[in-house]
Amino acid sequence: MAEDKKQPQRVVIEMFGQTYQLKTDDTERLKRLAAESDRRIKEMSKKVRSFDMQRIAALTVLQLMDDYDQLQKDYDELVQLLEEK
Repeated sequence: MAEDKKQPQRVVIEMFGQTYQLKTDDTERLKRLAAESDRRIKEMSKKVRSFDMQRIAALTVLQLMDDYDQLQKDYDELVQLLEEK
């Protein structure tokens, strides 16, 4: 039996005062990601004290990529340790 695929649904999210209409097959996940993104953008805007949205967004993305890179390194080290056993 073929798996039932969820139909994409339109969802409205808000990040840093901007509203976006997006389609997704997992509305709760998208809302959670948008809320976390909004939190991080607001946190960054307080750190840089700038009203330039492009600067805030770029610095937020760099911070997210740094977090991702560290998680990837940690994961790779864990996999390596598991393979050695």
